[in-house]
Amino acid sequence: MDKLLYGAAYYDEYLPVDRIETDMEMMKKAGMNVIRIAESTWSTWEPQDHVFDFTHLHRMLSCSKKHGIQVIVGTPTYAVPAWLARKYPDIITETHDGPGRYGHRQNMDIAHPMYLKYAERIIRRLMEEVQPYDHVIGFQLDNETKSYDTCSAYAQKKFVAYVRKLFDNDLSLLNQTWGLDYWSNRIDAWEDFPDVRGTINASLGEEYRKFQRKLVSDFLAVQAEIVASYARPDQFITQNFDYDWRGYSFGLQPEVDQWEAARPLTIAGCDIYHPSAQDLTGKEIAFGGAIARSLKKDNYLVLETEAQGNHGWLPYPGQLCLQAFSHLANGANCVEYWHWHSIHNAIESYWKGVLSHNLKENAAYRETCRIGADFAKYGTHLVNLKKHCPAAILLDNVSLDALQWFPIKDGPTYNDVFRWVFDALYEMNIECDILSAETDIDLFSQYKLLITPALYSVSDKLTSALRDYVRSGGVLLSTFKTAVADRMLKIRHDDLPHGLTDVFGMTYDQFTDAVRVGLRTNAEKSATELVKMCSGPEQEPREANQCVKSWMELLLPDTAETLALYDHPYWGEYAALTGNQFGQGYAAYLGCYTDGNVLKKLLGFLCEKAGIAREEAVWPVIVKRGTNGLQKEITYYFNYSDEPQETVYHGKDARMLLSGHETVKEGSRIFLQRWDFLILEEM
Repeated sequence: MDKLLYGAAYYDEYLPVDRIETDMEMMKKAGMNVIRIAESTWSTWEPQDHVFDFTHLHRMLSCSKKHGIQVIVGTPTYAVPAWLARKYPDIITETHDGPGRYGHRQNMDIAHPMYLKYAERIIRRLMEEVQPYDHVIGFQLDNETKSYDTCSAYAQKKFVAYVRKLFDNDLSLLNQTWGLDYWSNRIDAWEDFPDVRGTINASLGEEYRKFQRKLVSDFLAVQAEIVASYARPDQFITQNFDYDWRGYSFGLQPEVDQWEAARPLTIAGCDIYHPSAQDLTGKEIAFGGAIARSLKKDNYLVLETEAQGNHGWLPYPGQLCLQAFSHLANGANCVEYWHWHSIHNAIESYWKGVLSHNLKENAAYRETCRIGADFAKYGTHLVNLKKHCPAAILLDNVSLDALQWFPIKDGPTYNDVFRWVFDALYEMNIECDILSAETDIDLFSQYKLLITPALYSVSDKLTSALRDYVRSGGVLLSTFKTAVADRMLKIRHDDLPHGLTDVFGMTYDQFTDAVRVGLRTNAEKSATELVKMCSGPEQEPREANQCVKSWMELLLPDTAETLALYDHPYWGEYAALTGNQFGQGYAAYLGCYTDGNVLKKLLGFLCEKAGIAREEAVWPVIVKRGTNGLQKEITYYFNYSDEPQETVYHGKDARMLLSGHETVKEGSRIFLQRWDFLILEEM
């Protein structure tokens, strides 16, 4: 892109008064140069079957053109109109929880043939209306698309056809592969294939989850093909992928294979929401950006993020700026708020936009004006930032599903383990990329350090790639629950971790809960100070050393060095953490879920092994680096705290952007006020 995009979602059709001219003037004053429209109002564009009314669409397009504001148009398929639900009641899908009811969004059956037919019709009609407007720069497919857990008769019929193709119509192979003799779950005629909602078989259940993700990928591919048939060559196609949700964006989205779903897109997009005020950390912005950046291995668009946001998210003064530039520091080329104006009715009335319900200038709006001015003035120095991360985390939807089928009692989920690793790296200022276990196996060699959090499910191709990575000089860290099962969640029957016992130089066949367990050094075997892993000094009683929080695999080292043992009266002879030289590289295995301090010590040790240079700054000062389009290094310093911070700059002579423009040299002190940030560009 040649400039940063900055704006908000805009809904003329939602407003209680006609104020479109006022809104566009206010956006222009704020430096906003883009709006997203149309993605949520199918019933407005088509109030009855084959009756179309695009009045609001043309008002928004005409007025935005008049004010020099570009437009991203969303296809409106993620919420169906009432007349369509009346005409085809089973468009509202059945899920694992039973039949749905009309009213909520994203409750339709994306496998339903009539839904797909009518969705195509409204997309084509919308595209026809939009074609004459040259300031439409791109299209968003649907909205945070998922399968919505469709278990409809249509979906299950398609699933049986999918399984028949997968097993080449061989039911004997299916029964053997999935182990369906258990509890008489055998299927010996295709017409006997049971409703998937009742299965107790993880292999069958996981294949249905894969199939549901495939429905999403296929649905977006069809939309992309339709939109592309109308779009100009200079118009992009994107999708606003979202993440696992814990009241805010949290981890890998379980319902979508985002790497596969992103294939037909020209640029990836995402929606990132996060705690703010005293709870603002930047972690959600960073992990969400890293995933979005990985989908097309390029810059991405933040199509939704918060302005005032949900209850409790009202940003402190200055935080809106901090958040906006945090997105840029991770490689975003666009920041758009959901949404411009607060809504006056319905479920999201208190998910506040830039403007409050009185629709007047306010503190949030005045801060957007500052952001818009800075984006316009310095955008050519900040757009298209390329990241060069030394470390990568390997993520996997199948392994995520596995820990839902076989959860750790009172322990972490897959996304908890992912965030445990990511957040530790983040606080240590070790920037990392995200890789897909399905599509990115060939990229391992680009990284000095590779981490596989709870990689429960592995193919032989993946284990071979991990072996080659370490043998060739890479440093690998795998956590508990790695390489347990195949890609259909059938547990391997050889020594664990499957295919990697010689790489890690250890195995295990026992595991248990962690109850009052710590870690201790192994003075006889250890050759490193890393093993000072305990929460407290060695002389403290065991009760003070309980850094193992849950799940403990009792590791049996062979060629591996024991880096830490369990501190426990019965399990104390077993290793908790091992490290092994394999070929030219090094592989560490952590068999338990520990507190964050232990993990950081381990990561610091592995960074040293991998030759990864460490930033002097640590949390709450966060450092982000990249190369801009002018081939100059950009360094961001963020202070995610309400106390002033300082650190030291290391790098070539640079100048400050945004304020002062003074020169900063190697060894200069960097001072940050509370919730503050600085940007340096090398000279």
